[in-house]
Amino acid sequence: MKITSAKYITSVVDKSKILDYGIDIAFVGRSNVGKSSLINCLVGNKKLCKTSSLPGRTRMINYFEINNQFRFVDLPGYGYAKAGKQNKVLWANIMEDYLLNSKCLKLVFMLIDARIEPTELDLKMLKYLFYYQIPTIIVATKIDKLPKTKISAYIQNCAKKLSLGKDNIIPFSSENGTNKEELLNIIADVLSK
Repeated sequence: MKITSAKYITSVVDKSKILDYGIDIAFVGRSNVGKSSLINCLVGNKKLCKTSSLPGRTRMINYFEINNQFRFVDLPGYGYAKAGKQNKVLWANIMEDYLLNSKCLKLVFMLIDARIEPTELDLKMLKYLFYYQIPTIIVATKIDKLPKTKISAYIQNCAKKLSLGKDNIIPFSSENGTNKEELLNIIADVLSK
C-alpha cells in the first residue's frame, strides 16, 4: 500500500463530536511511546502529527484523512503522571467513548516502548481491547534504540509478559522505517475487507 495524501481533519474532546462515518485505523499507547512519530513515518510527512519530547501532549482524539479513503486516529496517551487526576479522567473517558462506540473503528495499533517492559497500564489496555474484541496489532516502537542483538530477546520477553506469541508483536522504528511496509500491508488488508 502507498500513502499518497494525508491531512489533519479535526480534534475532539467531546463524545458527541466523534466522527460517525468512514473507516478509522486508531493508534493507542502510553504517553511518549511514539504514536505521532509512527503516523508521520507511515504517511511520509514528519510534520503531519505534532511530536514532542514531553509526554502527555496528545490530549484529544486527532483525526487525519489518508488517501481520501480512510482515517488515522491518534488517541490520547495514557500513564502520564503529571497530567493531573481531572485530565486523566477526561482523557480516559473520551478514549473509552471512542473505542467502545465508534462504528468506524476497524483496527487498533497498540504501541509499546521497546526500551522498557510493558507496563501495568499496557497490560490493562491490551486486556480491555481483547475483552471488547477490538481488532488489535501490537507494535514495539523505538527498536532503533536497542542493540540489534537484543531485539529478539526483548520481543520474546514482551510476548511472555503480554501472554502473546512473539509473532504477535511487530518491532518498529520511525527513525529508519523498520517494518513500515508490514504495517502498511496490514492496513491495506483491513481496508480490503
